[in-house]
Amino acid sequence: MTKITNPTAHEWKEKGNEEFKKGNWSEALSCYTNALKLVKEDNSEKAIYYKNRAAAYLKGEEYDKAIKDCDKALKICPNDPKALFRRCQALEALERFEEAYRDARYIIAADPGNKAIQPIAARLHEIVQERYRQNSRVSAKVAQMMDIAFETKGDNEKRETAMNNLLVLARERAGSEIMFNEGVVSKIIKMIKLEKCEEIIVIGIRIIAELCKNNISRMEKIVKDIGIPWCLEMINSKLTERVNAAQYFLQTILNTYSGMDNKPDTKPNKELCERFNKEIDTILSCLLYSVTNRTISGLARDAIIELIMRNIHYTALNWAERLVELRGLQRLMEVASELEEYKYESSMDVTPSTRTVTSVCLARIYENMYYDAAKEKFRDAIDEFIKDKLLAPDIESKIRVVVAITTLLLGPLDVGNTIIAKEGILEMILVMAGTEDILQQKVACECIVAAASKKDKATAIINQGVNILKKLYQSKDDSIRVRALVGLCKLGSSGGTDATIRPFADGATKKLAEACRRFLINPKKQKDMRKWAVEGLSYLTFDAEVKEKLIEDGKAIQAMIELAQTGDQSVVYGVVTTLVNLCNAYDKQEIIPEMIELAKFAKHHIPEEHEFDDVDFVNKRIIALAKAGVTSALVSLSKTESQNSKELIARVFNAICSQPEVRGIVVQQGGAKALLPLALEGTDKGKKQASQALARLGITINPEVAFPGQRIMEVIRPFINLLSQECSALENFEALMALCNLAGINDNIRKRILKEGGFQKVEAYMYEDHDMLRRAATQVVNNLMMCDDTIKYYESENDRVKYLVILCSDEDVDTCMAAAGALAMLTSVSKKSCIKIFDSKEWLESLRFLLANPNNDLQHRGVIIVSNMIKSTKDVAARLIETDVMEILMALSKSDTVEHKKIKEIAAKALESAAEWKLIRSTEEGQTSQNTNNLESVE
Repeated sequence: MTKITNPTAHEWKEKGNEEFKKGNWSEALSCYTNALKLVKEDNSEKAIYYKNRAAAYLKGEEYDKAIKDCDKALKICPNDPKALFRRCQALEALERFEEAYRDARYIIAADPGNKAIQPIAARLHEIVQERYRQNSRVSAKVAQMMDIAFETKGDNEKRETAMNNLLVLARERAGSEIMFNEGVVSKIIKMIKLEKCEEIIVIGIRIIAELCKNNISRMEKIVKDIGIPWCLEMINSKLTERVNAAQYFLQTILNTYSGMDNKPDTKPNKELCERFNKEIDTILSCLLYSVTNRTISGLARDAIIELIMRNIHYTALNWAERLVELRGLQRLMEVASELEEYKYESSMDVTPSTRTVTSVCLARIYENMYYDAAKEKFRDAIDEFIKDKLLAPDIESKIRVVVAITTLLLGPLDVGNTIIAKEGILEMILVMAGTEDILQQKVACECIVAAASKKDKATAIINQGVNILKKLYQSKDDSIRVRALVGLCKLGSSGGTDATIRPFADGATKKLAEACRRFLINPKKQKDMRKWAVEGLSYLTFDAEVKEKLIEDGKAIQAMIELAQTGDQSVVYGVVTTLVNLCNAYDKQEIIPEMIELAKFAKHHIPEEHEFDDVDFVNKRIIALAKAGVTSALVSLSKTESQNSKELIARVFNAICSQPEVRGIVVQQGGAKALLPLALEGTDKGKKQASQALARLGITINPEVAFPGQRIMEVIRPFINLLSQECSALENFEALMALCNLAGINDNIRKRILKEGGFQKVEAYMYEDHDMLRRAATQVVNNLMMCDDTIKYYESENDRVKYLVILCSDEDVDTCMAAAGALAMLTSVSKKSCIKIFDSKEWLESLRFLLANPNNDLQHRGVIIVSNMIKSTKDVAARLIETDVMEILMALSKSDTVEHKKIKEIAAKALESAAEWKLIRSTEEGQTSQNTNNLESVE
């Protein structure tokens, strides 16, 4: 189509119609939108543009937009059958059946002879009638359950069952509407005031939350009636179930206002956020002010901080700067300075998790400070809190400052390090560590450990803190002693894997490792002490010499595995970090030779890897761990809720699966089962590592053994996720190999691969320059070709067949083999594809290449393709007869040098098929000759 300069609205519409017919919905949408921009007044033409755009929206499954366009068209042309029909389709897709049925009846009234709407109207009539019947049943059920549930003198077990039934009904459209109209919310509020059974209270809170879900008008009425203070009253409990229910309720309110949901990748709706800005701000402000409430439980405080943390980030409700304005940082620092074991008159109730939750929240706020002025405000607020506390003369304030700094160091590390660097702060911490007071020692020791996180920041601590830690290590109090040991281990590892950096004297890290080992293997020591010992090793095992000594220490490895097998979540970090270090499964910085030369020239330090970290030593350690039973330990630890820990577990699994000889052990000990959830949820790096580990299992071991039952279907998505440009070529290749094995099993698996979008992802790698990726992708497609749905991809309007023909003469023999195999299967079932072979300019060269190939397997595939083409249609056969392909077939059918008997047979049958089309004739001697009279030209 020639390009028109300054097209008219009508021309835009015509172009849109062309694109629509081709199935290019987004291009059609754009054209209709351009047409609408050029029409100012409402007229019948404008109504057509709206109707057409609604049709394009329908195809793109954007039903709400389709409805809006139909509404606009109907405003111009009331009762227009097409607009009503499209709105009816969109409403039905959104399950708004009553409204869809209304439109269907309007169409029949306006156009009684319309046959297209009659079956739809009949179907909708059935649905609407069924819904009416269902509503009647649900209404009776709701009434029955409400009578039992709100009879306060009734049997609690029966009431609880009735409340659970109401909760189930609240999750359904009909049930939620009926319950709301029956005034269930006010009944629950009234009941909770007198209720003594906590289980019933929890279910009541959950029912109200479900009624608020995804229904703004209903939620607004509920929130107006009950008020945010009631929600905060509900969350203030020492019972985990009730706190979780109230937290979920508050999050549901925020989600409904903002258009978010509870899925990990959810994003707020900007229009809704602007519309309900005041309401969202009020809720988050109330939560923030509750953080330092002295009358709430520690569990409630944790839940409220988690709610703030989930919603302040720029990927959510972007409320962080507002929090800083409202002096929220000072409130959070107040919480961060609390100690469980230090109680006084105005102390808050906290849990063992409170400081961790607070540190993560502070880090999340700091991430949101994405310009310098905002970061400055953050630091100023923290400074203000520290200064205010230090102005008080009492020792309690100093202890609280140090605890708050430790919390900062676990969260926004840069801010914590800035505070430590301020004059007098480090000295104060070291003085506290040097006192005889156990609490001061413990607090100071923890702060020193937290501060020694990076070698450039740890210099001051190393210079001044080592002696203090050594002194504390002599303490008679085990809790002090073990903290000091971990501090010394952490400082000893400050050089990381760089063999040239040794902060302590030679042999010191080995001595520390030996101390940790003694705690670890001593069965008389409490589990808590063994846990700290493993944490110490998690720092020391950056040292390659410690790794080698530890891997040879069977008792220590076994003790660590046994500790992990208990499933105690508090040991996860220490054990898994140690294993990551032993396997060298951490991210390694790529060292570019040119950069080394530049660094030498600039006299910068150049990291050096220890010889014990060479690949041979690492592989030996991995195999030793696998044989010692580390997989069973990883399976136990993988139940953790920590996303970072899950990533570390996936790294260790992937390192073990890198060694083919131990992959069988991984499967036997339940590794594949544990890897599946790790591959589907968690951090991006963690999912990638777990997916690669699964792919490696699927390459070496029969997938039906590695992934029995339903698991074989579930591994498909992780493999497809590795087919991304963000993944390395090795990850791409291993995923393709695993998919190739899966695709060879059965048609259900092939269909699932296609359903998950696997074909398009795999196909992209057939165009790669990388030989191995191109080969592996073509092999997957070869196996997928056994599925009828794959054939449809090749029969539609595209160049897929053409590219397959080109690959048949690829330089790589295995790629040729796979492409020719795929083409042989394709041409055996698809006449359309036989015709499409001629789209390629190289079709004749490719066929000659296959037919005359010295490789029997390739030649066999070539003969099958040509035979299929001749059998397909007379036109295709005629086109082949015009070339020397027939002569090659004749030669093959008579040749004594062709080793493969099948090749001769197929060549002979191909000639017979040509004779049946009367394109060639057989002579008495059995030879064939071309019958030019029967040749037909092809358009």
